[in-house]
Amino acid sequence: MDRPAWAPDEVDMTSPSVARVYDYYLGGSHNFEADREFADRVLAELPDMAAIAQANRAFLRRAVHMLCAQGVRQFLDLGSGIPTVGTVHEVARAAGADPRVLYVDNDPIAVAHSRALLAGDDATAVLAADLTDPQRVMADPATRAHLDLSEPVAVLLVSVLHFVPDSADPAGIVRGYAGATAPGSHVVVSHASDEGGHTAASRAQNVYNRDRSPNRMRMRDTEEVTALLGDLQPVDPGVVRIPLWRPECPVGPDAQRYPGLAVVARTAERPGT
Repeated sequence: MDRPAWAPDEVDMTSPSVARVYDYYLGGSHNFEADREFADRVLAELPDMAAIAQANRAFLRRAVHMLCAQGVRQFLDLGSGIPTVGTVHEVARAAGADPRVLYVDNDPIAVAHSRALLAGDDATAVLAADLTDPQRVMADPATRAHLDLSEPVAVLLVSVLHFVPDSADPAGIVRGYAGATAPGSHVVVSHASDEGGHTAASRAQNVYNRDRSPNRMRMRDTEEVTALLGDLQPVDPGVVRIPLWRPECPVGPDAQRYPGLAVVARTAERPGT
């Protein structure tokens, strides 16, 4: 197997990666045969997976637009993946904002491509780190240098928490990031779900939980996703199916069985603020 020029030497090309598999769903070209083979197994069980990935990106765009309208100008994109059209800073700029964005991922290819793409853009920065360690991420000099944590920050956990098992305390991870931000900050979450008996989504989850999976998947229902938020205050319409979160055009009844949930929540005011 020839190594493409864009692939860092330390990357294992024989094992699939969540970031590269997602890149393949989105029609990207920065993936290997192992990623495509794994993704094709998921697509065999859930043929709509590519459309689901696109809908998830559309939710991210709507959420960023809403936050910009609320005056938020700083974004912490956790598990940001491989840059594609519609990155957070592009969306925020299209909304008329002058954003500062920190992209965080632990995939070497995602980090390398982000740094190459964003070179010379002082409003963006890239951090190689594991999102499951909020204390380390928030204390990192790159975070402190790029984001003003005395001002509101939007913490983006888009399509990543379903790869965090219960044993890693996903609610604690959300709490760790929210607690390190200023009042007026927000947390944005989208999460895979087979709620309502979505059997195709359940079968796709089983593919992720077999051998040679890039990460095991833990789907959660509305009650479980709500519990991840702790004392954060969901903005209208709360925890809903992804297409139903502030849609820009009418959606059909099938949206009620969509295999994913979305929410934007605001950090609670602290005593004395």
